[in-house]
Parts: sequence; structure tokens; C-alpha cells
Amino acid sequence: MNRTIKTLGLCGLILAGSSAFAQEEAPLTNKKGSDYKFEIVADNDATEVQNQNRTGTCWSFSALSYFESELLRMGKGKHNLSEMFIVRNAYIGKAENYLRMYGTFNFGQGGAFHDIPWVIERYGIVPEEVYKGLDYGSDAHNHEEMEGMMKAMVEVLAKKPQGGKLTQNWKKAIAGVVDAYLGDLPDENMEDFKFTYKEKEYTPKSFQNELGLDMSNYVSLTSYTHHPFYSQFALEVQDNWAMRTCYNLPIDELMKVMEESVKTGYTFAWGADVSEKGFSFRDGLAILPEDEGTIQKKGKDDKYFNSAGAEKISNAFMTPGPEKIVTQEERQDAFDAQETTDDHGMHITGVIKDQNGTKYFIVKNSWGTKHNDCDGYFYASFPYARYKTMNIMLHKDGIPKDIKKKLGIK
Repeated sequence: MNRTIKTLGLCGLILAGSSAFAQEEAPLTNKKGSDYKFEIVADNDATEVQNQNRTGTCWSFSALSYFESELLRMGKGKHNLSEMFIVRNAYIGKAENYLRMYGTFNFGQGGAFHDIPWVIERYGIVPEEVYKGLDYGSDAHNHEEMEGMMKAMVEVLAKKPQGGKLTQNWKKAIAGVVDAYLGDLPDENMEDFKFTYKEKEYTPKSFQNELGLDMSNYVSLTSYTHHPFYSQFALEVQDNWAMRTCYNLPIDELMKVMEESVKTGYTFAWGADVSEKGFSFRDGLAILPEDEGTIQKKGKDDKYFNSAGAEKISNAFMTPGPEKIVTQEERQDAFDAQETTDDHGMHITGVIKDQNGTKYFIVKNSWGTKHNDCDGYFYASFPYARYKTMNIMLHKDGIPKDIKKKLGIK
């Protein structure tokens, strides 16, 4: 089933003729009453939109959404993978890293796309039905109390109160807290965790092998000039606690990868700044108008939405207009000035274009389905993506051959 077309169709059906049974699809649009009219260029399968709720775990939701699309692409069927299995194991990894760095590194709910390979390589993966991560009497995710407890613990541990050294017990204490909230898992050997899924018994590792997910096939790409192009570097953002690297491309080539991968059937995980005036999830758009002064913001959201879901007031969200085309230098300046920040992880599944020929990526978000007219998706214009993309993660075979060769990827 083509999930994207089904979802985007909710943006408007019109009745044609006098018969209530005679229907035709209206042009795709971003919201009711909008003058935007979209045509699908490329559209790939995705699973249902999820809701991270009051957590900073977009990185897990978006990357696992991406891997669920990978399984569909690979002919492995439809699976709902457990975001909280990833989050649980990453929390323990983050605590260990925080203490190795003497309490000078970041500890919190945030993360990066490559945290998913980090966890899967070590522990495997499980389905959502096996590990929901909701052992605290709620049907929606909220990690504020759990994070507060763990952060207080690692801050105390970093001071080495036990005679100036760490004991062997601290990791069990951290695991005890996270398991109390998310669900018990073995402290050491994950092979002791056995579960039944679709009438077959697995461990997390054997389930990973059954799915055929080889983490060595997945790479991260970015585009910044403070490191040489066609090299690799660890992107300098707080949530890159595992210090894994990205391949660095000129922005024109990164945009080529993003567009061509989707056109050839490969989706990708997308990390971007969503604090811009032109980002309005409510309006189903992320755009970069030439005159952003026309956009006013009303209200704000909780801290995990970074005010990105606040109500925006502008004709730019109702009628398509000219957008800025940002240079490599302007993109770098925004990163160095910390105007481009590591805000949010999402999943790009397709490409559309409007009546003026402007192209947009189809973006699957993890904020549920009730906050806009596109059932939890939105559209990010190519100019917006060019300016505000931090990094992407995709299968190496989704990279055009000429660029792949420049990067030395086989």
C-alpha cells in the first residue's frame, strides 16, 4: 500500500457532478483552503505515523521509521520496531560516555541517527509489541521524571564520591532506573532476552538477523566547510555523544543525493533545524520565503517542539511565492553563528512539486496525526532543506555512483 498517497489524499477530496458517488481527487495541498497545488514526483512506502509525545526522542522515532521503510523496500514486510528498546540502551550508553568524559559531555533525551546502528550493532532490535517502554502507568511517552533522576545520578557519580573512584555498581543503578520506567531488560547479556513474534522465538540479535538489517550499509552525510569535503568528521553538536562521523559533501551534491535517492526508491532519515519562521507543522510546510518578515508567530509549544508547532500567521503558508536560494557560505555562517541548530529528526519519503515548479520533500514526522491537515506529514521546500539540513542517514546504495566514488564508499 502506498502510505504517502493515502495520507496526502486526506488534504482534500472533492465531489464532482451531481452524484454523491462520483468522486475525484483534488490537487494535493498543505491545508484546507490553501492555494498550494502539489504534484507527486516520487513516493515511497512508509509505516504509520507515531507520536514521540513529551520526549526528546525524535532521533529514535525518525530513524526507526526509516528502517521500517527499508524493510518494506527490501521485501521483508511491514514491522513496527520498538523505539524505546533503542532509547533504553542508548540512555545507558550516554551515561557511560558522560562518566568517561568526567561529566563534561551532554546527558539528556536527545540523540543522533547513528545511535540506532550503535544500539543494533551491540544488542539487536525488537518489535514494538515486545517492548513498548511504558511501564509508568501512561499510554503516551513522557521521560521528564526518568531523565531528571538519571541526570542527578550521573552528576553525582561524576564527582566520584566513593573514595575518588567509581564502583562496579553504578551501571546497574542507572539500568534499574531506566528499566523501572521503560521495562526490564537483562543488565549484561541481551541474548537472555527471548520473545515470541509471529509464532517464532527470537532474541534481539536473531530478530535483527531475520530482518536482514546490516548496519554497515548505512551512512550519514552532511555539508559544512569547516572540514574538507569528501572527508569524514564527527558533527559538532551536543547530541552526538557517540562521536560517530558523517561524510562531508558540498551542498549541491548533498541535495543531489537527497533528491535522487528518493527518486530511486530509497528514503532517508533527515536531521534539520525546525526553529525557522518558515517552519509550520500546523500549516504542513517548511519554506524559506524571500521576506520572512511577513511571518508572525503566535504562542509556543513544549520544549521538545522547540516552538516549531506554534501558530504561524502569514500568506506564505496559503499561496506559494519566491524563496531564497542559500549559498554554501550562508549555510556555514548560520551553523557557525548557532542560528542553525540540531533540533529535530524526521523521515523523508518522497518528493512533490507545486504549480510554480518548486520542489518539496515529503516529510513524515513523529508528532502524531492530529495537529495538521496532512495526517502528521508535511512538505519541506528544497530551499529550506538546502539551508537547514544538518545531516541525513541512508543506505549507501541510495547515493549516486559518481558521489559514492568521490567518498570512497564501496
